[in-house]
Amino acid sequence: MLDGCTPWPAEFAERYREQGYWRGETLGAVLRTAAKDFGPRTALVHGDRRISYAALDEWADRLAAGFADHGIRPDERVIVQLPNVPEFVAICFALFRLGAKPVFALAAHRHTEIRHLQELSGATAYIGPGTHRGFDYREMAKQIDFRLRFDLGADIAGIPRDFPEPDPSDVAFFLLSGGTTALPKLIPRTHDDYVYQTRTAASVCELSADDVYLATLPIEFNFAWGSPGVLGTLWNGGKVVIADSPSPDDCFPLIEREGVTVTALVPSLTQIWVEVAEWTEADLSTLRLLQVGGARMRPEFVRSIGPALGCRLQQVFGMAEGLLTFTRGEEDALRTQGTPISPADELRITDETGNDVPTGEIGELVTRGPYTLRGYYRVPEHNKKAFTADGFYRTGDLARLTGNGELVIEGRIKDMIIRGGDKISSGEVESHLAEHPAVAGVAVVGVPDEFLGERICAYVIPRETAPSLAELREFMHGRDVAEYKLPDLIKLIDAFPLTPLGKVDRKALR
Repeated sequence: MLDGCTPWPAEFAERYREQGYWRGETLGAVLRTAAKDFGPRTALVHGDRRISYAALDEWADRLAAGFADHGIRPDERVIVQLPNVPEFVAICFALFRLGAKPVFALAAHRHTEIRHLQELSGATAYIGPGTHRGFDYREMAKQIDFRLRFDLGADIAGIPRDFPEPDPSDVAFFLLSGGTTALPKLIPRTHDDYVYQTRTAASVCELSADDVYLATLPIEFNFAWGSPGVLGTLWNGGKVVIADSPSPDDCFPLIEREGVTVTALVPSLTQIWVEVAEWTEADLSTLRLLQVGGARMRPEFVRSIGPALGCRLQQVFGMAEGLLTFTRGEEDALRTQGTPISPADELRITDETGNDVPTGEIGELVTRGPYTLRGYYRVPEHNKKAFTADGFYRTGDLARLTGNGELVIEGRIKDMIIRGGDKISSGEVESHLAEHPAVAGVAVVGVPDEFLGERICAYVIPRETAPSLAELREFMHGRDVAEYKLPDLIKLIDAFPLTPLGKVDRKALR
């Protein structure tokens, strides 16, 4: 594997191959097979653009040649920061075939996050949208030490040629963690593990060539990219419809026009869809499956989703690090987050000492399996804490298992806020706000919100003049921090409540 990654132990890798989980397929080769099987069928739809499987395959080949002509080499890391557009798909497949490693960045990221990703990954190249929604990504990228920069729409295609096939056990690309450290860690995903994850998720969802998947969430999310998402649909010959935004105004007409059958949302967006579905004139009758994951939902709301949208609800618990659990039946979706997609997924619920708790009791979820990482990229000291000695990943989630082996998520050990599906580190927001001249002390917590799941609340001990919420938001905005990390509420306080150990009592603040 790429230096800085943690491979699966040899005995596990051998087992996964013997049992047929890892088949030695690369992501680029799977598209090649799909193009041969479904060549003239429509693979991608975006606005008025319709791209066939054959055209997507050829496009990826031309881009791979062009990137090579411009100097990108195998194993080089390339930050890919694009909105939901077909180019994201074609560019990623081009880099897979070249053996370069895409690092998926969110379109919402700004200078702070992109510089961090560049330094951590060692990325030598950047691919961005130029300008998008009023922001100039080119100017941002110029301030960071990239050897090569490419804008969306630039003519970089070359003459297609063959490249050596990457090792299936090597890293294909990097996803971003949503952990509690100030900035994201990098999650290496191999060809072997991601092809298996995507194929298996698609099987559980019963995807076929007749399905139409609507990509509403950012494509660079694990949920939308391969759970089963865009890739799972393409593997099976279906059609992927790319939405510019997840709003019903954009998505409901697409569902009617393209006959969408499957899509995925976070709870806050689901609530909007349910409300708008009561009065929309759009025909949503083709929708058969809605996946929802990213935050806990109230039971009464869960019950309303299927009837409101006329489809089956599938609750999803997952992480970019690997493990995916899906509900299978309607009753499961009302009570649990389902069961693992793979028979090789190993789940344990442990107490503070690392021992398994009895069935039905709450503890920390730890897991390992054929598509769950064995270590983050280039952070060996963190990996010692994040993984058990026998390779189980400590998720930081509080959970329990039912007698039938279904997973129920009960909360989080990690001090993390999940706002509308986005994961925000309290510590990162605090580190920025602490630099404001009017802030003497700050503690950030998530507070319940019926719409977003949680909102970001900053408890502030002011100096002489108390800052306003608008001032704090503007201050963080000026530090090039992503919009979704800005505080929603400010509470002025004289002193923080403390635990017996002298730490800020965040539970009391919540």
